[in-house]
Amino acid sequence: MAFAVPAAPARADDLTLAPPSFPVGNAELRLDAMAGGAVFGVDQPGDSANASGVAKLMPTLKRDYDSGLALSLDGTFTLADPLSRGRYNGDAVEKLYGEMRTGLGRMQIGLTDGAGYALALAGPSADPQIALDDAQTTFFRDPGTHRAVTDMFTLRTAVGASSNYGKFTYVSPALFGVQLALSFTPSEGKLLPFEDAGPDVPGRQADIWEAALRYSDDIGPVSLSLYAAAAESRAEHKLPGQVGVGDLGAGLRADYPVNDDITLSLGTAYRQSNAYAFDINRSYDRATTRVMDVSGGVTDGAWSAALEYGNGVAGSVASLGTNGARLGLNGLEASLGYALSPGIQLSAGWQHLNYGRDQGVFYNGAARLSLDAGFLHLTFHTTN
Repeated sequence: MAFAVPAAPARADDLTLAPPSFPVGNAELRLDAMAGGAVFGVDQPGDSANASGVAKLMPTLKRDYDSGLALSLDGTFTLADPLSRGRYNGDAVEKLYGEMRTGLGRMQIGLTDGAGYALALAGPSADPQIALDDAQTTFFRDPGTHRAVTDMFTLRTAVGASSNYGKFTYVSPALFGVQLALSFTPSEGKLLPFEDAGPDVPGRQADIWEAALRYSDDIGPVSLSLYAAAAESRAEHKLPGQVGVGDLGAGLRADYPVNDDITLSLGTAYRQSNAYAFDINRSYDRATTRVMDVSGGVTDGAWSAALEYGNGVAGSVASLGTNGARLGLNGLEASLGYALSPGIQLSAGWQHLNYGRDQGVFYNGAARLSLDAGFLHLTFHTTN
């Protein structure tokens, strides 16, 4: 990787791979792909990993009509290790949905993102795949379960109560800088809407409504974007104290171009939910989980750098005992990225996470868990 960086400007075109496409009747089948891998050294108690990776295939079967209508069938199929499970909990089939695009917006049905994810806004990052906020790859493994430590409480500011459950989603076109999204998810099933009620657990959520708004405008030389989203649902097979999800989030980002090459960026986001540690099947009337993230960054041509800070608290749920302990999280990350080509990104940096709890202990036998990692991450994706 190090030898590739100085040679990248001369070989950028050689490093770019367009996705293969094939005619299928009057439609076109396009095969996009993405792969990423990280190597890292960690300072944490107990066993640790030193590498992680993920690969995704994203086929699209699409037909365009002269009227401007476009119909497509889209999918995302993923193979990942436990540290690269991302926001969809390691599903092999992350997305599979039909889409209709018109001048009035796009409509989707199937396994897809809800309104909150569709318009989510995040602060700048040198590499979104390994950012603190909504990390798709993390670096710390629980030696007992061999799962990512962050699974117990993830810093994720985008409202995403409906995850990739089967749903209906509508996203409007941007009009005077305003874009709206609305989604309805009948259940936690991961088939077509209404075909599966989801897991048979107490507090299972149903009828999940999500709404989101995003506004973008230029104020002088500064590009400003704002985001707000909310989700509501009802709970089934409830235990005492369990309720439907109530999820709120907001974000703000500003970008200032210093010149044609250099841009300064600053962003922040906040989320609050009654789902303990954002697990919607543990939504309680007296529980509050909240997270906040703020980051600043600079880009200069192919180079980018960012500094990010995040914190959060999952309020205690007495009826869950130590499984509902109050969890605190603080994180800090510094990263530097370089685009070898439009489809290849290399990044390096350092990440620190600190967890605390008011009862019980973590796998290190203490009520506090401090984690540090230095990492090198490479991402490849097809591009036109």
